[in-house]
Amino acid sequence: MTKHITHIQTLLAAIVFGCFFVLVGCENDINVVRDLGKKVKGVDEANQVESYMSQNGKTRAKLLAPLMLLTQNDYGKKIEYPKTLHVDFYNDSLKVESKLFARYGSYNESENKILLKDSVIVFNVKGDTLICKELYWDQIAQRFYTDKEVFISQSQPARQRLFGIGFSSDQNLSDTHIQHIQPGSFVVIPDSSTIK
Repeated sequence: MTKHITHIQTLLAAIVFGCFFVLVGCENDINVVRDLGKKVKGVDEANQVESYMSQNGKTRAKLLAPLMLLTQNDYGKKIEYPKTLHVDFYNDSLKVESKLFARYGSYNESENKILLKDSVIVFNVKGDTLICKELYWDQIAQRFYTDKEVFISQSQPARQRLFGIGFSSDQNLSDTHIQHIQPGSFVVIPDSSTIK
């Protein structure tokens, strides 16, 4: 009988001792638990991207970029073009109306606008040219705008060169507005025919 009681005591001691380790081992770091609830942020990468944008069933633009990065986070998608991008804008007859070049571009899904930075150049088939450091492109309204410095060379009426701060225009540069024109400024503009 004592052997039986000793065996039961040993078994109870093992159970109590095991429960102690389970209770001590189940303690979690609060920061680790919080991190489990967050979305894992990953970056998808695409090379030699060719993307078409349409509106009301009509092709409006073609984007070319050597690299595209797609990040998904709690607020939606963010697309970046860190190594330049080129966009051709089309009219209803699918003829190129204007072209855009930038060294960097980003798109936030929640804003539905593209930010273009670093050596932004836009020109149209009439020979009008826009040069700036930063430009927003609203795809829905089909408009460009910025509150930064801009330089515009217009082919009509007579080759005008305008420098100012703050700008808005439709995407083919036919309806441009500079908020604060700066007098006496001169900027050398590249010939748009040399940009491919």
